[in-house]
Amino acid sequence: MTQSSYYKHHIFFCLNQRDNGQDACAHHGAQAAFDHCKAQVKAAGLAGSGGVRVNKAGCLDRCAGGPVAVVYPEGVWYTVVDNTDVDEIVENHLKHGQVVTRLLVPANVGR
Repeated sequence: MTQSSYYKHHIFFCLNQRDNGQDACAHHGAQAAFDHCKAQVKAAGLAGSGGVRVNKAGCLDRCAGGPVAVVYPEGVWYTVVDNTDVDEIVENHLKHGQVVTRLLVPANVGR
């Protein structure tokens, strides 16, 4: 028996914050990017079952590329700098299934 996914796409934004002086996604506008994505997904009518779920995440351990977001089920990692980047991810990837290559986190970027 094959089970289908509840959401077509699930995007997680790292909102991790560190108070010990180490860099973290929260220090680079991650919350604003998350909020903007959630609003754009809802405005586009993509939210909910069979569509897109926008979620907060703790540390995703890719801090050097931050702020980062990852889209599943594809496992595509993005660096999100501003609302234009979020808009491009929503329009191209979440709406049409096309990866936004200019925003990809390089494979070797970790913490």
